[in-house]
Amino acid sequence: MLATAGAGTALADAPSGGATFVPPPPPPEKATLVDGKVIAPASAPTRIKRVIAAANRIVEKPYIYGGGHKLYKKVAGVVRLDRGYDCSGAVSFALAGGRFLRTPLPSGPLMNWGLSGPGTWITVYSSPSHAYVVIAGLRFDTSMHDRDAPGPRTGPRWSRTLRKSKAFVARHPRGY
Repeated sequence: MLATAGAGTALADAPSGGATFVPPPPPPEKATLVDGKVIAPASAPTRIKRVIAAANRIVEKPYIYGGGHKLYKKVAGVVRLDRGYDCSGAVSFALAGGRFLRTPLPSGPLMNWGLSGPGTWITVYSSPSHAYVVIAGLRFDTSMHDRDAPGPRTGPRWSRTLRKSKAFVARHPRGY
């Protein structure tokens, strides 16, 4: 079932895990989704633009359980990509792009990362078994993609549709 969230964003219902769903507030300026990649808003802080750029690097990588959980290694100054990413590996890679994480975290520990509640620009939603992130009003997730999302059926993708689930806790980095 879809419900409307602020600014015309759709929310997809998912089963409850006992927590209270806290939707992210509308961002100061919403990102634009073009051909599966996100263009950061001009007004977004530099670190948010870097998170978006990192997430864009792994769009269309396949879902691989445990993927993206190796320590980040640089080759010629650029972080080397994994063959594929699971949910928390994808979220961790994106967050590391903005220097919000130094090493990948599984979904369970992401439940305690950062500060409680939704952020202004970025909100990580995590449960013991899944994690995704909403950045500048768009969802970056390895499941429940929009039907028009390019690439294979699994793996990290951007979506206009937000998930609505009480199974996730909302976390955010200080100031964002």
